Amino acid sequence: MGVSKSEFFTEHQNQLATLFKAMSHPARIAIIQYLLSVDSCICGDIVSELPLAQPTVSQHLKELKNVNIIKGTIEGTAICYCLNPDTIKIIEEYFKGLTNQLQNKCC
Repeated sequence: MGVSKSEFFTEHQNQLATLFKAMSHPARIAIIQYLLSVDSCICGDIVSELPLAQPTVSQHLKELKNVNIIKGTIEGTAICYCLNPDTIKIIEEYFKGLTNQLQNKCC
């Protein structure tokens, strides 16, 4: 994480920061939303849904795959992508915790 002094933060905080950094591009959010609407798909399916070139979509898929937000399985000559439920659960639990804590706060 460069000069962010990540060693001063918990493993969980660093994990969440890495996940959110990977999600911090609108194309990646669009990919996640598309994958939520289908069971699984290949890169070509995603390319037809987004206004981006295939190499650009592949790069975004790589970033999401590197942090385990998505996973891919080889089917013939194509890679079939889907969301990784374990990683999505980590994100979900973080936001549930925020929501629960906010219910008891006022400013």
